Amino acid sequence: MEPFIEKRYFLSASDANAEGVLSFSSLTSNIIDIATEHANSLGIGNPSMTDMNAGWILSRITIDLNEIPAVNSEYVLKTWIEDFNRHFSARCFSIASPEGKIYGYCRTIWLIIDASTHKNLGLSHIKMPEDLILGEKAPIPTQEKHFPIVGMDEEAVGKSIKATHPPFRYKFKYCDLDFYRHVNTVRYVTMLLNQFSLKEHDEAGVKRIELSFLHEACYGMETLMLRSDSADDPFVSSFQLTDASNGNALLFARTKRVPDKK
Repeated sequence: MEPFIEKRYFLSASDANAEGVLSFSSLTSNIIDIATEHANSLGIGNPSMTDMNAGWILSRITIDLNEIPAVNSEYVLKTWIEDFNRHFSARCFSIASPEGKIYGYCRTIWLIIDASTHKNLGLSHIKMPEDLILGEKAPIPTQEKHFPIVGMDEEAVGKSIKATHPPFRYKFKYCDLDFYRHVNTVRYVTMLLNQFSLKEHDEAGVKRIELSFLHEACYGMETLMLRSDSADDPFVSSFQLTDASNGNALLFARTKRVPDKK
């Protein structure tokens, strides 16, 4: 068992976005896959929890890139465990060129849930050797506090903020689901990125994305997404996804775009 693993990827056209660089959707998918592979190699992956009727779920993810690899190039993902306690596990990642140039980092928070009740089981039942916990933090800012977002025609009360764009409605379908029959993380990422027009993406590319999951979304759920661009920095946008039937928040998110230097 090794405290970290790394994998090399070829960035094909299918993994690139309209700007010809690695898409956040593809990167997120590979991040989850390599995390799963490492957990399996340590004997704490989902296959090891079949008897417990349990499995890992992602609670929070932050990806922060200084540079994004271009199509037809290669990049290397490396992952290691930052922290492992009785409540959650923090896992970090680096994204680099094959020559070692760092493009950016990712930090994730994971929980173990009961597959039937979907309740948090904690991690106290797993004994993790200390030499497998590197403790190294990804050198990126942690997620700032997310504030509730109200509609454009509503009054912002307390620490809530107003949406700056009309609401986006979406009903989750079959292809949005994963093995646990709740909405896949990559689908949320795609949903966020689709809130920006092609022109907005061309003018300023997303370099940082934060997702904080509050409740799971399921098949057939009608949802409402609100977007609020920061008054201090129009390239920083906050998002809130709610269950349209009861208003319960499902997800808070934030993106940071960087204007094209061309």
